[in-house]
Amino acid sequence: MKSNIQLKSIGLYHPENKVSNEVYIEHFKERGRDVTHFLEIMGKKERFIIDNASENSLTMGIQASLKALDSANMKGSEVDMIVFSSQVPEYLTPTNSSLVHQAIEGAGHAIVMDSNANCSGMVLAVEQTSRYMMANPHINTALVVGSDHLSFIANPEQEITHGMFGDASCAVILEKTEEDRGFIDGMHHTYTGCIDKIHYPVDGANKSTGKDSARFIDFQNFDASFGMPITFNLIESILERNNLQIDDINAFCLSQFAYGDTQKIQERFDILSEKIIYVGDRFGYTGTTSPFVSLHEGIKEGRIKRGDTILFWTVGAGHHFVAMLFKY
Repeated sequence: MKSNIQLKSIGLYHPENKVSNEVYIEHFKERGRDVTHFLEIMGKKERFIIDNASENSLTMGIQASLKALDSANMKGSEVDMIVFSSQVPEYLTPTNSSLVHQAIEGAGHAIVMDSNANCSGMVLAVEQTSRYMMANPHINTALVVGSDHLSFIANPEQEITHGMFGDASCAVILEKTEEDRGFIDGMHHTYTGCIDKIHYPVDGANKSTGKDSARFIDFQNFDASFGMPITFNLIESILERNNLQIDDINAFCLSQFAYGDTQKIQERFDILSEKIIYVGDRFGYTGTTSPFVSLHEGIKEGRIKRGDTILFWTVGAGHHFVAMLFKY
């Protein structure tokens, strides 16, 4: 019986327009603020930003999907399930997954659904899709797409978003296999003590209708010190539950939001630098796709190989922490 869910292929798409820190430094200098040090400590240097009216989270998702299918040598009609993860969906109706289905010429029997867990969304979508495939004997392949057009909602008055965000999409093909690899486990922790600090639309959809403020995310300052103890415990717990040690992990694909978080995790667990795939300096923070951009680049650079055990970690606004183990 085929019970393991392997990651067969991955595709990455980002717009061509590359923007350096200097653009944002000048932007905030005009507002009387120097963000040079902030961008340095957050680990940001460049990012890809949509600069035209023809690209968005859906178009990026379609392109990433086509790349993943091509890499897997598959047709869209061979996919049994499509899941589209985004916190900036181009459409609420119809589902973006159904539009991807149309673009890849998907089969009539395919399940389509959209999901949103903010920045933890794609890791959660891969975990939940893997578990569903293990339970459903009729689903042998799935396409999980993550895509965030974050620059669209970046607040030009808040450096925590404007200057941090980048636009990108990743897509992965999941497939049942008899081989000893694939999805291992996922664990979660939800902390809602700061649930009022990050909002989009700022006043909710109903109250924001017609207001200029609804155009951008509102990311208020708050004490985020609660995050690392939760993260440390989550990583320790998922390793213990699966009888693994930190040295058994070959690669770490973590949230690319703040380089400082990566450093804290590295120091806490004494992780070798070559095992941590940090790409936030080249791609900015891409939201739901963040750990999978890391995965894509790690594979591309030869730092992640078949048979490697990978630990994913990220966090979504609200806050939802997730860790996932996967044997690539």
